[in-house]
This record gives sequence, structure tokens and C-alpha cells, in this order.
Amino acid sequence: MYNMFMSYLEPRKKTLTEKQQKFLDCLVETQGDPKLAAELAGYSGNHQQVLKSLKDEVIDLASEVLARSAPRAAFKLIEVMESNRPVPQANNKLQAAQNILDRVGVTKTERLNVNHTSSGGIFILPEKQEVVEVNYEDLNNEDIPD
Repeated sequence: MYNMFMSYLEPRKKTLTEKQQKFLDCLVETQGDPKLAAELAGYSGNHQQVLKSLKDEVIDLASEVLARSAPRAAFKLIEVMESNRPVPQANNKLQAAQNILDRVGVTKTERLNVNHTSSGGIFILPEKQEVVEVNYEDLNNEDIPD
């Protein structure tokens, strides 16, 4: 069974059994219900054990699902922004769309303007000279000019 969300499973060190692959496919089909996905894949008993053994693959799958939802989230932001009519639950939809975009790495960028506009040229300082310490008590009154 081929699932468009499973394209993330590139060749890895860990090879999945047919049952494990079926569990991941069913996880997408059941929209993330691990208990039902385990039953459909043929696992009996505790589905938590299956999740634990496929933790990395499930995380990769979730990232892939979010990445595939990112374009829809971006268009939802634009739709709510450009709507002339009131949008039911607009704040919730905006927040959900923004969370999806943040999680897949589409965030607002902050730019810092580092352009320097100076009308003057380069100012060259004289060479530094060594500082000579003078003890005030060693000075005679005659050495001090009036």
C-alpha cells in the first residue's frame, strides 16, 4: 500500500517490517489514532509498545504531515486577512495556521539594516606611543613651568 505521506521514509539503518510499515500507513489513514492504526495493522495488545519502537518514524511522519499542511495554512492566513466578511473563529484559525507554519520552519524574518551612510572619509589616527609613568613626589617645584 503506497501512501503519499510515507515518502519521508528514505533508506535508513533501521529496516521496517511489513507490519510496522502497515502501522505507519494506518496511522495516517486513521488521522493519527495509534490504537486504531495498531489494530488495523494486525497488532494485538498494547499499542504503546508499537509507538515506542517506531518513535523516530512517527516523529518523521508527523513532521511530513505538517509540512504538507503548510501551504494550506499559508493560504488560510491570506484568506482570513483579505476577507471582507467576518470569519467565524478567525483568531483560532489564524493561530493554528501560524503554529503549523512555525513548526515547519516558515517564520517571520527579522532584518537588521546595517547600511552605514557617512559623508566623511577615513580618519587615520597617529601611532600609539608608550606611556611613561612619572611619580609626582619626584618632581621638584623647579621642574614645573609657571
